[in-house]
Amino acid sequence: MVKDASSLTGGKGMTVAPSPLNAVKLDLGVILTVGIVLLLVQGRVTASLPLQLLLLLSYGVLGLLWIVLRVRRVLAAIERQRRQISDEP
Repeated sequence: MVKDASSLTGGKGMTVAPSPLNAVKLDLGVILTVGIVLLLVQGRVTASLPLQLLLLLSYGVLGLLWIVLRVRRVLAAIERQRRQISDEP
């Protein structure tokens, strides 16, 4: 049984289902991309191994904190919306 080609791809182009966390996913992608670039160039930025490790560790911790704060902010907004909907008569 052969399916229609459009049913296999799900439509035109790459799409992501609507989600309140899509902005966080984009942030995570940017943080990971910059982190990979930083990993590749950190040897040229400084020659000291402890300083290189400190640079990568601090970037990782800052990226982690940013993602955690963004997720908490989005989840708080979702919770506020749910409360408003349940409070309406």
